Amino acid sequence: MLERNSGTLFDLGWVNRSCVNDQAVKNRVQDLLSSRLIHADHQVEWLARSIQCIDLTTLAGDDCPSNVARLCSKAAHPLSDDLTRALQIKHGLLTTGAVCVYPARVADACLGLERLGTNIPVASVATGFPTGQTSLKIRLEEIKFAVENGAKEIDIVINRELALSQNWEELYNELVEMRKACGDSHMKSILAVGELCNLTNIYKASLVAMMAGSDFIKTSTGKETVNATLPIGLVMCRAIRAYNRKTGFKVGFKPAGGIRTSSDVLQWMTLMKEELGDDYLTPDLFRIGASALLNDIERNLANHTTGGYFLAEEMPMA
Repeated sequence: MLERNSGTLFDLGWVNRSCVNDQAVKNRVQDLLSSRLIHADHQVEWLARSIQCIDLTTLAGDDCPSNVARLCSKAAHPLSDDLTRALQIKHGLLTTGAVCVYPARVADACLGLERLGTNIPVASVATGFPTGQTSLKIRLEEIKFAVENGAKEIDIVINRELALSQNWEELYNELVEMRKACGDSHMKSILAVGELCNLTNIYKASLVAMMAGSDFIKTSTGKETVNATLPIGLVMCRAIRAYNRKTGFKVGFKPAGGIRTSSDVLQWMTLMKEELGDDYLTPDLFRIGASALLNDIERNLANHTTGGYFLAEEMPMA
């Protein structure tokens, strides 16, 4: 079993010494996109594998028990029965990595998954998602509320003001308190990279989040103008690799926001394999925050097996 990240003492020197070479990042991403391509013969296998890494998400103002129940059904049965048989996947074996909802909908999601007889975990955003603009006390209470209602994973948002003002120690202390509030539930720390100004800040925030005990670091809420991009992902992966070398702990990675197509997900999986290895092609260490992505993957898998694309009404409802 993967050893959970217990965090480390805060190391301000390590954080302050960190610096990112933007041009080197750009060059590495261009190399990945031009020379590290997944052969067409293997794309079906990779797309099917990617489904188990999706945190199938609904974060809408009109979320209600019925649409959460539909989301749970889609998570438990992400592909149509015909397509599952054509791909020779055993019924019920392939599911998404988690279902992600607001704290108020956690109980609905837990009930929906229980009725389906599946052990897919429920993830909940928290801490004043997406802005985090509430007091620390309220943010911690929201985590505890989600956990008490059954959430096994908590997607928290960091305090961007602390990151932008380089107040790394206070950010670390806040995240330690959030980690304590999560208890046995895993904590995914959302950096909101589009609001951190530069790649060096993103690298430093990644280190601080991992030092505080984050089980995953996550790019974005999906609400910022800039979300998951490959250069940002590369920087966060390098921070994960450096932290692993220094502490021995493997921290997961979750890109979110703007990942909508099969081509997108194949690029992200290539990045994971090249930078962090095969372990990061599994849901224990790699998740993708998405809502529309699964439909595109299903359409492409259908095209491979039937030679034609499904219409929207032919796919299970998300």
